Amino acid sequence: MIDGRSILGVIPARGGSKGLPGKNVRPLCGKPLIAWSVEAGLASQYIDEVMVTTDSDDIAGIARSLGASVPFIRPSGLASDRSTSFDVVKHTIDFYETELGKSFDYIALLEPTSPLREKGDIDGMLEKMIATEDRYDAIVSLGEVREHPSIMKKLSGNNIEPFYKDVAMTARRQDNEAAYFPYGVAYIVKTNTLLEEESFYPRRTTYGMIKRYQCYEIDDIYDFLAIEGIMKYEWKLQ
Repeated sequence: MIDGRSILGVIPARGGSKGLPGKNVRPLCGKPLIAWSVEAGLASQYIDEVMVTTDSDDIAGIARSLGASVPFIRPSGLASDRSTSFDVVKHTIDFYETELGKSFDYIALLEPTSPLREKGDIDGMLEKMIATEDRYDAIVSLGEVREHPSIMKKLSGNNIEPFYKDVAMTARRQDNEAAYFPYGVAYIVKTNTLLEEESFYPRRTTYGMIKRYQCYEIDDIYDFLAIEGIMKYEWKLQ
């Protein structure tokens, strides 16, 4: 809890993954991938409860052994490629309210595919959120992208065309206006706003900036290997 506001940390981790099968339980520098997000959530001094929503008994078992709550096994209808983060979190909010009689002021979504969190990232974002909650309803983690939109291309038959025709291409990368991508270190949003706007990017959203080396998410084996290498280099892990 922070300034009287209660926080539920939600980690969505389904068992199926086309890009990298079994990724959430795959060992990453000595721990299952899911463990990095669970431990980061539990290390927060403000999050009241860290829960994992999953359709997998294996993931649920790992999460419980680490100290996270797993109050239900996610219905299969919310564990497909078409299931959205909002749908999954709304189901969690509804379950807590109707089955457990618990509600929270804020939801902190911690994606297991973004394990490169530094100590203090989550709490720093929560502190900024609470300090500016009269002006903002959400905060998301942003990282500057290296592949700038001005250089992006699309294919038209055998031709290459600018993906964004209204974005001027510059000769040097450093001449471009900075562009940012929302990485999954944390998405923190007022519960009422999330339910009203059905988005983790409501109209009044601010940001928490992450470092260059944190700008990776695991979607396939190459992302996994890159993050493994980064952890070994940055954090001196084996």
